Amino acid sequence: MVKIGRPGLPEHERRRVWELWKAGNSFSHIARNVGVPPGSVFSILRPRGGIYYPVPQPGRASLTLTDREEVSRGIAAGDSIRIIAVRLHRAPSTISREIRRNKGLNAYRAVDANDRAQRRRARPQRLKLQKNPPLCNYVSARLVHCWSPEQISGRLRRDYPDNRRMHGAEP
Repeated sequence: MVKIGRPGLPEHERRRVWELWKAGNSFSHIARNVGVPPGSVFSILRPRGGIYYPVPQPGRASLTLTDREEVSRGIAAGDSIRIIAVRLHRAPSTISREIRRNKGLNAYRAVDANDRAQRRRARPQRLKLQKNPPLCNYVSARLVHCWSPEQISGRLRRDYPDNRRMHGAEP
């Protein structure tokens, strides 16, 4: 997948930023350890509200890049969808959907199809705590004091009995 603009930090450095953040280090400390300005650390943590969640992984039933390359080779060889499906031990409908979803028989490219699948798999919506800063602050303050999620949830219902937004309900 081609990125436009500055290249940013490599993935292993981004993971290091998250590990240092989870350990409770400040932006400045993380920036010194990684060797970037504090603003770069902020730009890594900000989109997720400082809350780490792993990059979505494909399911076991999803096509891999190797499978997609086999689909591409089969199309180039003029094989039918059923023959490609048998070769990959997949349902013909899976192969048909893959080809249709990725520009059709005449323009299918395995790498492009894989990139599109990764982008579709990415979580497009923000986390509930990102959408509700007061709730995020409340939860964060209690987590710092080693409260369990159950304790926080119970206390929220006591402190804000009539405010459903503070119970984690959608706005």
